[in-house]
Amino acid sequence: MAEPEPARAAAAVLRALEGRRDGSEPPPPPPAGRRPGERALRLGTLAVVALAAALVTGRPWVLALAVAPLVLLALALPGGPRPDGLTAEAEVEPRRCFEGERVTVRIAVDHAGEAGRLDPGVTLGHGIRLDRIEAGPHHVELALTARRWGRWSLGTVDVDLYDRGGLARRTVRADLGEISVFPVPEHAGLTPIPVRLPQRLGEHTSAQRGEGVEVTGVHPYARGERQRRIHWPATTRRGALQVHGFAAERTAETVVLLDVLTDVVDPVTGTSTLDATFRAAAGLVRAYLRTHDRVGVVSVGGATRWLRPGSGQGYFHRIAETVLEVRKDRGHRSEGLGPLPPPALPAGALVYVVTPLSDGRIFDVLHQVRGRANPVVVVEIPTGDPVVDPGDTEGALALRLWRADRDAMRFSLVESGIAVIAHRPGETLDLALAPLLRTRVQGGSR
Repeated sequence: MAEPEPARAAAAVLRALEGRRDGSEPPPPPPAGRRPGERALRLGTLAVVALAAALVTGRPWVLALAVAPLVLLALALPGGPRPDGLTAEAEVEPRRCFEGERVTVRIAVDHAGEAGRLDPGVTLGHGIRLDRIEAGPHHVELALTARRWGRWSLGTVDVDLYDRGGLARRTVRADLGEISVFPVPEHAGLTPIPVRLPQRLGEHTSAQRGEGVEVTGVHPYARGERQRRIHWPATTRRGALQVHGFAAERTAETVVLLDVLTDVVDPVTGTSTLDATFRAAAGLVRAYLRTHDRVGVVSVGGATRWLRPGSGQGYFHRIAETVLEVRKDRGHRSEGLGPLPPPALPAGALVYVVTPLSDGRIFDVLHQVRGRANPVVVVEIPTGDPVVDPGDTEGALALRLWRADRDAMRFSLVESGIAVIAHRPGETLDLALAPLLRTRVQGGSR
């Protein structure tokens, strides 16, 4: 008797959940050619055991016990040609998504001859969860969920195709390829700007006089100015034509520099600083792109990756794709620290350095940025205090020294003219950015 559909689906899910866990290597390839199925193995085993028992005991009537499985084997033999020329083609939709979104995989199985049921064996990559699996006569459909950001291998699906009697099977493998999972951006709406803005039209008020909408004062009329801008109350008081003065509106250039030198996990909450860094950076990028500013990205740690500042909502995906290689499957690539390329930091661009301040090499990066006279804002990602056992006096003293060392790092940054803000877990990014709106961010000096 064939297994019911829910039981086979549950067995496939169980195999997927109990499958490969390290994600370092794909599973071994399936055996080629036709091989016995579970039903043939069970019935054949019963027949062999009955024959062996008859030979050992010397009682001919025991041979009758082998008749039933042999008859079932004969009845299960297929009447038509067995399936051959087995192929499988996987279609994944979408290939790019955000954390927590659903990914649908549909595998079309094609073959020649008469076939029975399909039995998929799923081996998933890391960062992916299997929610549902359905197997039909010619297709297998999987519902997956992307759990964490990164570039992940979806894994493989080995599809067993049985003949009509379920006695023999052939296996074909479908490689699902990779997907790009983007981090969910932190909510941010505030966009602090530096003192000096480039000469590009935008939405930020500049200190220069221009063709904006924000009134900065009145001044005497000059030939060529628009008459509709005449300020009549001031003209009446002074006896001469006075016109409104407007501030020019410019765009801002922003570079988000990501510290991926280390990944520190909070011992209490289990929060990853690498995850928090990318989500905060995504929130900053989206906020500035929403105001039509030009945004670039630089990631330091291992191979330095960077993307020249650009604008447009579609640019967000290009920025995310640039830094997704930092986490591929479960690998965290951070072998060294390279110099920052000059085109990655345009002159006068506001630089956000998102870092947990846990690796001293980030101060060398800050020194490079500060030496180029770029205004810098350090967005500190909390790492969580080390856990100290109750009654451990030496551990408590070490914790005090650790906190004092971090306070000293923040003080040295502030003294060098670098703004430092802390992005607390559970708080919106706007709460951390609000103090920067009191004044425009100052740049350094060469």
